[in-house]
Amino acid sequence: MEAHPERKEIARYLLSRGREQLETEGSAAAPLMAVAATTATKKAAFAFPAGLTPVAAPVVPAPDPSRQLPRADVVVVTWTVDELAALAHVLTPGVSPANWHHYSRGFQSKYASQIRAGAPAALSRRLGSYMPVTVGQTRVLCVKSELHLNQDGVKTGEGTATLPVKDFFQQIIAETKASVLLTIGTSGSVFEAFELGDVVVTRAAKFRLQQEFRNEPWNGKVFKSEWQIPTGYLATAQQLMASVDPDLAEPPFAPPTKRFPFKGKPKAPPANTPDVKLEQAGRDMPEFHPILTTDYFEYGTTVNRLDEEGAAVEMGDAALGLACSELDSPPNWAVVRNMSDPVINGDLPAKQFHLNEQTTWAVGYYTAYGKYTSICGALATWAIIAGLADP
Repeated sequence: MEAHPERKEIARYLLSRGREQLETEGSAAAPLMAVAATTATKKAAFAFPAGLTPVAAPVVPAPDPSRQLPRADVVVVTWTVDELAALAHVLTPGVSPANWHHYSRGFQSKYASQIRAGAPAALSRRLGSYMPVTVGQTRVLCVKSELHLNQDGVKTGEGTATLPVKDFFQQIIAETKASVLLTIGTSGSVFEAFELGDVVVTRAAKFRLQQEFRNEPWNGKVFKSEWQIPTGYLATAQQLMASVDPDLAEPPFAPPTKRFPFKGKPKAPPANTPDVKLEQAGRDMPEFHPILTTDYFEYGTTVNRLDEEGAAVEMGDAALGLACSELDSPPNWAVVRNMSDPVINGDLPAKQFHLNEQTTWAVGYYTAYGKYTSICGALATWAIIAGLADP
């Protein structure tokens, strides 16, 4: 396998994009007591079925960041600022990400030495932020992680590095006692039929590492959860996703200058109505078809055929599978990933010119559509939780 050093930096940029603005908003956030007073009456952004509307439950007064995480039935972990905004839009109506509680328990004693200088967690000096939510009678804890496989690693050898996010997963599990843990966020599509906004749900994850973790003993391994995901509300989630359709429309495309031998006006691709793709029982892909976790910015193309290897490609979820594999009684877990960039045309030049057209398009799609496709992922997450709340 060939390493892609420039894509490592692309990954770090995309994962931390918008962080400074979020920190600024947090310092100017409204007092939590005032926010909590209006949360119960805040109208949800979507017409959820009766009794299954998410309701945020901020802790008042705000807990000290060193305090243990609250107990929960389900924990939902996400990563980037766009993913966080989408998760808050769906699951914490009335409470913006700026008002989520900061969490730093054990940061200095356990994690600081494992995090490279300049990583988001090193700059914020915390592990993440969180907000309790209820869906029916189900207690949910939404978590935005500051730790990340692609951000934190301190070199420990040739092709080996620290992975503090694995320890963070185990700490979350120990403190919340959750029976279900979901990781959610953006991903690159590997199936040509899986388009912008479509959501992959899988109970398996595979490390596909080529850089700082390439020689770790768990590279190439697949981790599975035997959990039976409740599917009763996935169709409802797909109906709710229709409201995002206008934001997923792709513009008409044409060559960037008139120097190209192209005739006619720019043309737009067909519209896509997002839906949920599930590996369970081989519904939309082979059973336990894993999410692919890389240590650089990878994407599916019409040539690399990553669909033969996994369900979609992203940069962190297999760390959850690894964390659970080390526990005597791990929780059920699954990965929920929305397609923020489609399969890229593999005929475009990728190496021989100064402009890598494949990467340019993949990054362009991610930055333009990640926020909106993440709403679809958050709605699919709601559907799984609703299935637990109303089996």
